[in-house]
Amino acid sequence: MLEWLSPHAGSTVVVKYGGNAMTDEALQDAFAHTIVLLHAAGIRPVVAHGGGPQITDMLKRLGIASEFRGGYRVTTPESMDVVRMVLTGQVQRDIVTRINRIKPYAVGLSGEDAHLFTAERRTATVDGESVDIGLVGDVTQVRSQLITSLLDAGYIPVVSSVGLSVEGEIFNVNADTAAGALAAAVGASSLLVLTDVEGLYRDWPNSTEVVHEIGSAELRQLLPNLDSGMIPKMEACLRAVDLGVPAAYVINGRVPYEPVFRAFTDDWSGTRVVGNDV
Repeated sequence: MLEWLSPHAGSTVVVKYGGNAMTDEALQDAFAHTIVLLHAAGIRPVVAHGGGPQITDMLKRLGIASEFRGGYRVTTPESMDVVRMVLTGQVQRDIVTRINRIKPYAVGLSGEDAHLFTAERRTATVDGESVDIGLVGDVTQVRSQLITSLLDAGYIPVVSSVGLSVEGEIFNVNADTAAGALAAAVGASSLLVLTDVEGLYRDWPNSTEVVHEIGSAELRQLLPNLDSGMIPKMEACLRAVDLGVPAAYVINGRVPYEPVFRAFTDDWSGTRVVGNDV
């Protein structure tokens, strides 16, 4: 598989990691090896991660209710404390440790560090209506110098999806959203969104046909009708390509190695999003 990667040496790729693949030990180790292999091939990987299952589990253990609206977690001040603790103190540490057991390249960051992510409050859309979702933000600016300096020094940044407003208010940022903004800011050649399905389905739940490739205009039309869990992922891909990333992929994170490596070939799996209609 390394022969698929070597032509892309020197390029930067943002890999969004989250979901059920983060709760399986074998898949966690395989992900760490995948990132190290990308690095070994001369590619500059950046990991942007979420931690939804871990956050939900911790909230449950603490007796704090979880609620989702329009695909986004409603984040109260109480649950924001848990989000920060789990993302930066637990999930990020685990990813960094697994990578560094193989090679000591990973460096953990939060969107709060050096004000990496500036964010502003956002709402969600439910049945065509805008609804409040609490301390949830959209990334409006990325201080990419911090990431590029680490990449230039040979490190692998691992970034938690927390952001700060201009005034210093802390926001829970959807990890897909953060990954899309990050990919655009660092001039990535591609964004890879790992998820627990094969890709974007043409007519879910009536069909399991996966869309192989889709242009930004068509995707923009489809977005309001997508499953709520898929909306943030496809919004992230759309944002990335709109801001100049050549391609974004939604791929199956439950299969080790191959789906990620295939994204560097003309025979990719999952769904590829490009900036022009195809």
